[in-house]
Amino acid sequence: MLVAGIMVYAGTRSGPRDEYKGGEVAQVQPSEPAPTLPPPPTLDDWPRWGVTHTQYSADNSPREITEQAKGILGRVPMLQNQHIMGWGVGNPEPSPGQFNLRDLDRRLKLMASSRAVPIITLCCAPDWMKGGQAGRTDWSKNHTVAPKPEHFDDYAKLAVKIAKQYPTVKYFMVWNEFKGFWNPATNRWDAEGYTELYNKVYTALKKVNSDIQVGGPYIPVETNSGKSPSELSGPWGTVDQRALDAIEYWIEHKKGADFIVVDGASMTNDKANLPDDFAAQAKFGAVTTWLKQKSNDMPVWWAEWYVEPTNSGWTEDKRIAVQATTLMEFARSGVTSALYWNPEQKDGTQCPGCLWSSGTGQELPMAGLLSGFTKWFPAGAQLEAVTTSDPRIKVLGQERQVVMVNTAATSVTATVDGKRVTLKPYEIQWAGRGT
Repeated sequence: MLVAGIMVYAGTRSGPRDEYKGGEVAQVQPSEPAPTLPPPPTLDDWPRWGVTHTQYSADNSPREITEQAKGILGRVPMLQNQHIMGWGVGNPEPSPGQFNLRDLDRRLKLMASSRAVPIITLCCAPDWMKGGQAGRTDWSKNHTVAPKPEHFDDYAKLAVKIAKQYPTVKYFMVWNEFKGFWNPATNRWDAEGYTELYNKVYTALKKVNSDIQVGGPYIPVETNSGKSPSELSGPWGTVDQRALDAIEYWIEHKKGADFIVVDGASMTNDKANLPDDFAAQAKFGAVTTWLKQKSNDMPVWWAEWYVEPTNSGWTEDKRIAVQATTLMEFARSGVTSALYWNPEQKDGTQCPGCLWSSGTGQELPMAGLLSGFTKWFPAGAQLEAVTTSDPRIKVLGQERQVVMVNTAATSVTATVDGKRVTLKPYEIQWAGRGT
């Protein structure tokens, strides 16, 4: 028995150690038919606003909480996004041709049952496409490694498998934040490598269904507080020119795209909001305008957006107020889609910025904010000028509704849209207009 045990151990140690370090062994699952999902709701306008499901969401909560979360997500149908590997789902193809889509099936079922307009982010890649061992998943470096060029075709085939598994999904973002596409030797993004992968995936998906909408490059647009060579800057900071260069390369060399997608934060790389927490949100509008100009007015998507510095000490009221002014900036600059990265936690009731409490299912303030903007300010909403006598109260209006945000830490009384209003510190108010 001792000899047999030693031989088994030796067998597990055979092969180069750099092939696999840690992680989990994939379990062979019996094949199951693809789930039958109801079609997305028919809507007059593109919802514009939505959420990305992350590591924890309502699909793995107690039933009562799941049902409450579905009601929160679905009362006003919005965009819902899920990655194909990580962020709550396992490895979709642990070994070549061996698929395990159970987790992804479960997430897509949650999205469909909460009246989502579904979106899939094609990230990340199975280990065997990245130089690891087939049948293994090393989560410690999963999100930082891109497929090797010799496996770009394999990744495109996986994208086809996903598209056929979920025919109700018509929107796909390719990869996430250029993960694994940074070239330390040149100190810049490997836009050439990413675009090669993107083009293979784009071509493969369009062959599945020409109605499928595909977008990239999903690159982080970072800013610095100091001055540096860049074609885009403002009081909120200076955009890293290397990101802009990568975007322009993708625009010039892509085989096609239905939308252009980026992500970013209002904070600079030293974690400051300049010139202050509210005015910093102008960055999102400036970047959106630049993207439209460079891409010949392609629809602009923000896959992720962040506004709160680390250890900010913000109250929930201030957090929601800053997020509301960000949504206003997105609407004014003509963003087509803006997806909120839902920071849901495994348990407990304290979850800053979450949509619901994972411990009780209770609705949290960010959910109401997203629902309100989804209802009143979809992509087709025609904005109208709304006056305010005090610039500390930010406003956004359309024919039938206006939303006001007090950006001050004190109560403010002002005339907004011809009416006298008083808003408490960081308060958000909605008000009907006309008849």
